[in-house]
Order: sequence, then structure tokens, then C-alpha cells
Amino acid sequence: MRFSILTKYFDMYWEGFLATLTISIIALIASFLIGAIIAVMRITPIAPLRWIGTAYVEFFRNIPLLVIAFFFYFGTPALGLQLSGFTSGTIALTIYTSAFIGEAIRSGILSVPKGQTEAARSSGLTYLQTMRMIILPQAIKIVIPPIGNQFINLVKNSSILALIAGTELMYQADLISAKTYVVFDVYIFVALFYLVITIPLSFGVGYLEKRLATTN
Repeated sequence: MRFSILTKYFDMYWEGFLATLTISIIALIASFLIGAIIAVMRITPIAPLRWIGTAYVEFFRNIPLLVIAFFFYFGTPALGLQLSGFTSGTIALTIYTSAFIGEAIRSGILSVPKGQTEAARSSGLTYLQTMRMIILPQAIKIVIPPIGNQFINLVKNSSILALIAGTELMYQADLISAKTYVVFDVYIFVALFYLVITIPLSFGVGYLEKRLATTN
């Protein structure tokens, strides 16, 4: 291992790490919120909303992330909207991940006994109030492991954005490799930077799962 590469190009590694971390945090929060909305739409009694939610999930789950990223980066200028690589990548990650999170939350909602929904509605709560205050909190507790896995996948999937983002970790690694003509060592260090994000996230999800389990 040539640690001189890490020390010499640490600024580039660090810049890429911060960009990857920023993209991941923004996409993580946004994809969770959108996923929760999509999940509620998929089980709503209003048929058009169900169709929209189902179409969203089936469409974005079954096309590659890179295609979505390319659409926002290369396709939107034709519509008169010029997005940066950072913005395009963040939107693509958000949309792609939210489809998986929405499906996970939907399965959690369906696992909550229907009697709770009926009781909440009979007590005067609206459908949205029932979902927000009664059903969704329970559903999210149930599906923390799959949602956590999607968050970890989101961080790893951000590496694809090296093709458009221009600042994230894999892009910086490509530049370093081109400068040094070294491949193995450069990308081993990249893997370590990714682990700095994913390992605490994995432990955090596990801790949250155990903590919520003790409060049930």
C-alpha cells in the first residue's frame, strides 16, 4: 500500500468525501420523505392516487439509476432547464431510492392491523391524520432494517455519479489514478472513505432498531 498517495492527494480525497457525504445526506432525507408519501398514495382509497403511486414505484425501480441521472443532466437542457452534475445526481439518487423506500414503507403499513385504522377513523381522525399519527410511526418501526439497507445502498450508488457530478469521491479517485498511474491503491483508499460513511450508518440503523424494539 502506497500511503504516500493518500497523504499527497488527501485534499482531493477529502473534497470527494464531503461531496459524497453531502449528496448522500440530502438524498437520504428527501428519499425518505418522498417514499413515505408514495407509500401512503399506494394504499389510499382514491384510485387515481393509487395508480400514480404504483406507476412511480414500478417505473423508477425498474430502470437503471444511471439512466435517471443522465436524463436530468443531459436531457433537461432540451427542456430549457440546465442542472449541475451535483443537482442532477442528487435528484436521481433521491427519485431512485424513494421508489424502494416507498415500497418498504407500504409493506410496513399493510402489516399494521386494519383495526387500528378503523378505530382512528371512528374517533374522528381524517385519513391523513390517521396515517401520520397512528399508522406510519408503527409501519416505519417495522421496516427499519430494509429502509436502513436502502440508505446504505444509496451511499454506495452515489459512486455512479462520478460520470456527471464532477466532485464526488469516485470522480476524484479517477483523477488521482490518471495522475499517478496507480489503480489498486487509489481505489482501496476510496473504499475506506466509503466505509467511514456506511459502517456508522449500519450501526446506527441496528441501534435504532433495537432501541425501538425495547419501547414496543
